[in-house]
Amino acid sequence: MSERYWLETLGCPKNEVDSQKLAGTLTRAGLQPADVPEHADLVVVNTCAFIEAARQESVEVVLELARSRRAGARLVVTGCLAERYGDELEAAMPEVDLVAGFGEAILGPGGEIGAPSRVPVAAPRRRRVPSFDLLELPRPPSESPWAYVKIAEGCDRRCAFCAIPSFRGAQRSRAAGAILDEIDALGPALREVVLVAQDIASWSRDRRPERPPATGTRPRPLVDLVDQVARRVERVRLLYLYPSSVDDDLIEAVCATGVPYFDLSLQHVSRPLLRRMHRPGGRAAFSELIGRIRSLAPAAALRSSFILGFPGETEEDHDELLGFLEEVELDWAGFFTFSEEPGTPAAAMGSTVSHELAMERLRECSELQDGVTARRRASLVGTTMRVLVDSQGTARSYREAPEIDGVVHVPDHLEPGSIADVVATGSAGPDLWAGPDVSAGPDLSADHAVSVTAA
Repeated sequence: MSERYWLETLGCPKNEVDSQKLAGTLTRAGLQPADVPEHADLVVVNTCAFIEAARQESVEVVLELARSRRAGARLVVTGCLAERYGDELEAAMPEVDLVAGFGEAILGPGGEIGAPSRVPVAAPRRRRVPSFDLLELPRPPSESPWAYVKIAEGCDRRCAFCAIPSFRGAQRSRAAGAILDEIDALGPALREVVLVAQDIASWSRDRRPERPPATGTRPRPLVDLVDQVARRVERVRLLYLYPSSVDDDLIEAVCATGVPYFDLSLQHVSRPLLRRMHRPGGRAAFSELIGRIRSLAPAAALRSSFILGFPGETEEDHDELLGFLEEVELDWAGFFTFSEEPGTPAAAMGSTVSHELAMERLRECSELQDGVTARRRASLVGTTMRVLVDSQGTARSYREAPEIDGVVHVPDHLEPGSIADVVATGSAGPDLWAGPDVSAGPDLSADHAVSVTAA
């Protein structure tokens, strides 16, 4: 019987991609996925270390799996926590058999799991040459109708609150050919590709052009990539757009794919506070950008995220953010309290905002945005929309990114992986309910209608 592995993934979509590539490596080595962690011979935790709450969750999950694994099973910690705190983890967590930073093999040279005895921890931050490159590893075919595809690693930005460049390194963009080959290899089940990176709009700026631009034109690498991906799948979606890098060419390219969805990394709107964050922009610039997007695509969906309680944030800053949220009416927004990350400029700024005040501001923003989102969703009731069915009874239009936004509840008879036209019949908070569009043909007959009470 083949040895079995369990792979637990924490954190962002970029970690999901890394885990799928690790899974491909383990499968090629002859291991099979276990149905539960207690049945695995090898337990791997791909951790997150973005903020303190994520680090705490990673530690708790590792300890829980250490307690529940079967006797003799080997426990490996990899990912951001391993890369950032590899040295400390060895002393703090004797339950772990191996701490493996980015690009460090978790199997022996012959693909063996290895003895469950203690293996000395690596020092990932001092490694110069990784034994393999996660970014370029092949991955298994997709069993889902959508998949994240990472197009770059690391970040060249130096936001005052972010430690990612300290352990993910400078931006390292993949070649367009490698990205397209990966998409092709994900198989025929794939209908939507979600391109991800720490700073996706800067993709390829660290690379020489793969072909010289035509005379008199400037390179448009991301625009070209989006166009090439759109030729392969029905939907292309981009996550984590740095606002100052979004120009009209990119807006038009995104809209041309039929998925006018813009995930803008704003973080705040107060110009003085953004300067403390080491970020450009401000309320006027962001409002103008959103206005340009909506002038080109009036039905565009917009998402962003914001930090509450950053050092020096005043009541005036907070009021400006509330005014902005009410004014621009984003479809989706996430709110987070400031997390002091060791080694970042923000950690030494002083002028701290108490946790209680930061939480109060977060609640105010969340309540306001929940109302905006609910109104925007309710306004869709009665409209026809094209949805991708992710699983039985659950689908998404272009307005919803997988795993982070609301969903569209659809009739159970619609096949996962299919694309269908439906009519929104009700809403509740971030979610919609939809019945058949009788104008779309017999496959969506009225016999399959759903009963929904509108919010």
